[in-house]
Amino acid sequence: MAVRNTSETPVYFADVQLVTKSFQTLPPRRADAVIGKTERTDLPIPYGAATCSPGALPEVSPATVVAHVATGSRQPRRVVFDVPHPDPLLARLLRDECSEFLIKQAVSIEFGPDWKESGKVMRGSLVVTRRGPGEVSLNDMGGTTHYIATPRSRPMGLLKAGARRLEAPVELTPGRCDPHAFAEAKKAFQFPVRAAVDGGQERVVIVTPPKPLQDRLIAYAMAACGLGS
Repeated sequence: MAVRNTSETPVYFADVQLVTKSFQTLPPRRADAVIGKTERTDLPIPYGAATCSPGALPEVSPATVVAHVATGSRQPRRVVFDVPHPDPLLARLLRDECSEFLIKQAVSIEFGPDWKESGKVMRGSLVVTRRGPGEVSLNDMGGTTHYIATPRSRPMGLLKAGARRLEAPVELTPGRCDPHAFAEAKKAFQFPVRAAVDGGQERVVIVTPPKPLQDRLIAYAMAACGLGS
């Protein structure tokens, strides 16, 4: 959250907490921050899982930030700050999480078990398995900070209403070849996959390979980049 202090008096934030019906409320996060005169200082604030519903994307609910705040030598007291509604960041976070939720109600999307190196390319597939009703179109798969994903076709495939399983071939190649990059990257394996149910709006699901495949992909990319083991 962004804090602005236009006075000469420092303000002490003991903790902060986001409260809204759109996300599960988490315990207050300790801030222990003294904010002097500033146009903007950002304080990290946690939020819980989105509150989603089957069938449609919810509208973002009003939100408040609850904090224990003190000035001077006073003891911290509870203060509730209203977040201007609708907040664009909360609206985007809610949309993204609930879009993924809607797809996951219909199918699971996972990396297939069989991935093989072919020259400087790693070939395998995404596996779509039915969970609920609806015809699911697997439209596209994007790359990450470290890997380029190239589906064999776009759209990648269609899981018809009566089908239980779909396999969509994919090729992966390194997107960067600097040493140590893969060990340090936090989002190297968070692949965005675009899908839609019953011809509806396209949604994005983040698909992550299991740890053994991640290790194989790192070893493959190092070899493909000529960096050794």
